[in-house]
Amino acid sequence: MSQPVVTRFAPSPTGFLHIGGARTALFNWLYARGRGGKFLLRIEDTDRARSTPEATAAILQGMAWLGLDHDGEVVSQFEGAARHAEVAHQLLAEGKAYKCFSTQDEIAAFREAAKAEGKSTLFHSPWRDTPESEHPDAPFAIRIKAPKDGETTIRDEVQGDVTIKNAQLDDMILLRSDGTPVYMLAVVVDDHDMGVTHVIRGDDHLMNAARQMMIYEAMGWDVPVYAHIPLIHGSDGKKLSKRHGALGAQEYQAMGYPAAGMRNYLARLGWSHGDDEFFTDTQAKEWFDLSGIGKSPARFDTKKLENLCGQHIAIAEDAALRQEIEAYLEAAGQPALSDVQSQGLERAMFCLKDRAKTFPELLEKAHFVLTSRPLDRDAKAEKALDSVSLGILGELTPHLQNASWSRDELEAALNEFAAAKDTKFGKLAGPLRAVLAGRAVTPSVFDMMICLGREETLARLKDVTG
Repeated sequence: MSQPVVTRFAPSPTGFLHIGGARTALFNWLYARGRGGKFLLRIEDTDRARSTPEATAAILQGMAWLGLDHDGEVVSQFEGAARHAEVAHQLLAEGKAYKCFSTQDEIAAFREAAKAEGKSTLFHSPWRDTPESEHPDAPFAIRIKAPKDGETTIRDEVQGDVTIKNAQLDDMILLRSDGTPVYMLAVVVDDHDMGVTHVIRGDDHLMNAARQMMIYEAMGWDVPVYAHIPLIHGSDGKKLSKRHGALGAQEYQAMGYPAAGMRNYLARLGWSHGDDEFFTDTQAKEWFDLSGIGKSPARFDTKKLENLCGQHIAIAEDAALRQEIEAYLEAAGQPALSDVQSQGLERAMFCLKDRAKTFPELLEKAHFVLTSRPLDRDAKAEKALDSVSLGILGELTPHLQNASWSRDELEAALNEFAAAKDTKFGKLAGPLRAVLAGRAVTPSVFDMMICLGREETLARLKDVTG
């Protein structure tokens, strides 16, 4: 049997789940879930100045909104510091690493001199081959012995084979002089100990892979499958930043985008399956493969995101959609729905879901069922209720009292009434929208009447006709 797939998402806690990080997490999640493997989560919190419980919580909340569930406990990189140091000392004991007593000032002076002479500033420690007997009693860092000759080839599932000359690799520090492990060591040890088989991450880490491979090979560990994915750019082709708009996953939740639509869009951002644009989670898990990831940066397009979100809203189950809308209201800091409003919203979903691309759009359409008497009407609605219209609505009310309350019957009754008045139903629609919703743009009049029911419909008519 082949080894089970294990992927991981390993963000630094910067305060929120960056949209680029969310896509990386999604790719790892899809790859593992589609193959019956494990998807693990590790917080790379070795930078204690930037790592706070609140920052970690923001990442977890962003992933929870996107529905990216992980296996096992969340791993803290900082808590593994002793294990990381243990590996550095093992390499030292095996002669694959060495003690370096060079100070920061000495290293800086070497680089300045090399730069002035037009030489490589890659630091070559004078302590690499110094025997133990000549070591001073002073603080030291532990450096790995990088290969001096030949080449290192990163076999990447997205970028292809990337070869660099080993002369470009320095003797990377593994353990600082204060005994703390560096990030590059921690990543490798954690990935190995967690059993990670596939490292899917941004291509800004591509060159790190060559340096990390030195540790894998020195320890005799299997190198994972690498897939370095291009970064996300804004519509102007530049790296996605604050000037392009929202950057955090939760910002998109607070703007009212459905999680399923965001998952679909992020999956499609840099990965393709033929010409398929719209797909479900089930299809994405089945289809997703590293071979479908392109080499070029993807461009974030809000219009495409909204289009996909609209399609996902349209096919969502009513109860699940209502629950997600309630979560959106909380995320956006808006008042929660009452039980009556919540029930009305779910009841009206059939006439709200089509053509709404975001939750604010859907809720605007739902105003008629969320509001209560007496209605406050916008300017266009007020204009529709002139004296002639009010007179006609007053005559209509008795007809509705005796009508069968089904869509077909109501449609027939209203058309019959309009014909009797020598007009068309379209002339009645505007005033009815104003009465039932207090808005000029609403779902179908018949759909609103069905949702509101006979008693509430008549009550709203009587509020304006007396």
